[in-house]
Amino acid sequence: MTKVLVTGASGFIGSHTVLEFLNNGYEVRGSIRDLARADALKAMLAKHTEHIDKLEFVAASLTDPDTWPAAVAGCDGVIHVASPVPIQQPKNPDEVIKPAREGALNVLKAAQAAGIKRIVLTSSVAAVSSNQKRDSAPQTAEDWTDVNHPAADAYGQSKTLAEQAAWDFVKAHEEMELVTIQPAVVLGPALEADYGSSLETVYVLMQGKYPMLPHMGFSIVDVRDVAHLHRIGFEQADAAGQRLLCSNGFRWFKAVSACLIEEFPAYKDKLATRELPDFVIRILALFDPVMAFTAKSLGTQIEYDCSPAKALGWNPRSPEDAIKAGAKSLIDLGVV
Repeated sequence: MTKVLVTGASGFIGSHTVLEFLNNGYEVRGSIRDLARADALKAMLAKHTEHIDKLEFVAASLTDPDTWPAAVAGCDGVIHVASPVPIQQPKNPDEVIKPAREGALNVLKAAQAAGIKRIVLTSSVAAVSSNQKRDSAPQTAEDWTDVNHPAADAYGQSKTLAEQAAWDFVKAHEEMELVTIQPAVVLGPALEADYGSSLETVYVLMQGKYPMLPHMGFSIVDVRDVAHLHRIGFEQADAAGQRLLCSNGFRWFKAVSACLIEEFPAYKDKLATRELPDFVIRILALFDPVMAFTAKSLGTQIEYDCSPAKALGWNPRSPEDAIKAGAKSLIDLGVV
């Protein structure tokens, strides 16, 4: 039986990736920072798989290289998901850049020393499009974020620099194969009440924290489809050396709110339906750094070329399915 290491196994993408591999015949070793969480995580994941006996956990830290040789020992592949995902951008970008880049290299070095050939690394569309090509042309795997651009935030810098470091490492070790996955905004079902940052947009909408909506939007992908693409990236020979963008459509905030109202009418009074005029946000941006960051994306629609992933057999759910599944999980878990 093939065994894979899934780093960041307690996270939103990581936990779904663990399930994807368990439910498709793999043994999985999940890395977490604190083994005290292992029993609770196992109990949570056991609700979604009949193969929980094939899961084990190991403690490892992105910035501690000494923890990774034991983590990769005996594994046939590595799915490197772990990386900081801040809800708010830190004042010091190194808070996320350093663990992201060092973590990727620490994992790759341990994998190379252990003779592991195939590595799948979770990157982000933030490594592709945070400040370039904002027009009708879709972003492709050839596009890279310019980390020195004034619009590049700490998260985008961290994902870009970590992925570039990974590609440079593999170029120097030709016996290894790297596949990187670039998800757009990841929605879909949370498995626990501590849902992390991915579902924050759905959470704040359903909490009624937006009386009016900015004229903004984002491309969406379901977390279950992201997990599936990680498995495709590991299994398919043709995936080696590819950057696989994954999204299944752009939706404005207004459309997301309308989808939630239709599916969950009990929340209608909390969900905003009107858009805030752009000029109001631009005025507020003169005094509020959060609004200043928001103002950069007003009216901007970015699409992604996901045809390479689909050519490998990836068939994602609709954005609406991801929105509804994410909201239902937050309701079922008592979060909203």
